Amino acid sequence: MKSIFLDTNVVLDILDSDRKKHDLAKQLLKKIIEEQYSVTISEDMLSTIFYIIKNKQAVLHFFETILQQWTIRPFGEKTISKAVTLCLETQGQDFEDTLQCLCAKEALCDVLITHDKDFVDCGMRVLTIKEFLNK
Repeated sequence: MKSIFLDTNVVLDILDSDRKKHDLAKQLLKKIIEEQYSVTISEDMLSTIFYIIKNKQAVLHFFETILQQWTIRPFGEKTISKAVTLCLETQGQDFEDTLQCLCAKEALCDVLITHDKDFVDCGMRVLTIKEFLNK
């Protein structure tokens, strides 16, 4: 089965109809379902999503659904340590993106989908939603 990792900004776009890329994220979700992709996210993004999205009940129902259908992975001390080391070696590298990238890599995902144009390089294939939809 094909496996993808969704960055936090993509999941926020799926949930929040007021975000600019919501329609694009809906197209992505449709492709994920139709082509039966396995989806992975990191557990840390759940609290971020809950904090940002205003409709808390909708977010909790979303969590209920994805807990049954998506893989939710922890970082763990080893991954956090790797991210710290990478960020120290490449000053200015985004720590949260580094954690997400390492999490996706350790989960053996085929691709990480994000809106960030300059996402960190940890050896993962990284695509925007548009690039993924057009492949």
